[in-house]
Amino acid sequence: MRARSVRDIAPYIVIAVGICAVSTASIFIRYAQREAPSLVIAAYRLAFATLIITPLALTRYRGELRRVTRRDLRWAVLSGLFLGVHFAAWISSLDYTTVMASVVLVTTSPLWVALAAAWLLNEPLRRLTLAGLALTLLGGVLIAVGGGTNDGGDNALWGNFLALAGAWAVAVYWLIGRSLRARLSVIPYTWLVYGTAALALWAAVLVGNLAGADLPAVGFAPETYLWLVLLAVVPQLMGHSSFNYALAHLSAVFVSVATLGEPVGSAVLALLILGEAPTLVQAVGAVLIMAGILLASREEQAAALEADAAP
Repeated sequence: MRARSVRDIAPYIVIAVGICAVSTASIFIRYAQREAPSLVIAAYRLAFATLIITPLALTRYRGELRRVTRRDLRWAVLSGLFLGVHFAAWISSLDYTTVMASVVLVTTSPLWVALAAAWLLNEPLRRLTLAGLALTLLGGVLIAVGGGTNDGGDNALWGNFLALAGAWAVAVYWLIGRSLRARLSVIPYTWLVYGTAALALWAAVLVGNLAGADLPAVGFAPETYLWLVLLAVVPQLMGHSSFNYALAHLSAVFVSVATLGEPVGSAVLALLILGEAPTLVQAVGAVLIMAGILLASREEQAAALEADAAP
């Protein structure tokens, strides 16, 4: 059995950076929502992210993009469509419910990934992974219960449903990504997926405006565009791209479980920036989430060591 090298632990370091980055998303969205509609925010987020990585994708990865099979391209487009649904639903949920409730519900994706990964990807549900999943889901429930809702009344229930719909969509996104990342580098994969999601979201904005919806896409104050750019750079490129990198080295269940660290990060930022202090129940939930991530991580590391020791 060999010692763990920096290369071995790199995916876990990347996951940690990704969790910190995605935790900023709800804060940036809250500020952008002062002027921009939620669907437009989602469209800008994916569009800016795609534009930023386009020069790199078309120069250093042009050859790999040319070799992408039609089958993989179709799966990448499907993955991008589900990613677009995820962001449209989740960002819209923040119009109706609290940051804590929205983030917790949208990060229930491990439940749906765990239920499907064993069948679709032949990934066994290991004992500690199941225990970690149970702890993180319990922690998420405690955070949601302890945080309550805003003054939206029935609208808060709609917001909670939108956040849950975002979780369902991103679960499909994780499952497809786990398969594709085995054949595509992170930059080509994210460029195809983010680009598809951006086109789909802008098409939705266009259709919405043609149908009479009030979805202005320009004319915002400079600070609003700043929040939109930061939303693309920090949680999208630094955060989600980190998870896409990790998908090539870790199981889809573990990556999705690790994203449950986002409610903890969001709670800290909400306290520091928005003045939303977590309750004791929320604090207990945060501890359970971190314990669940630790358990799942130990199981993943043990499996990797067993693979290394195998002849």
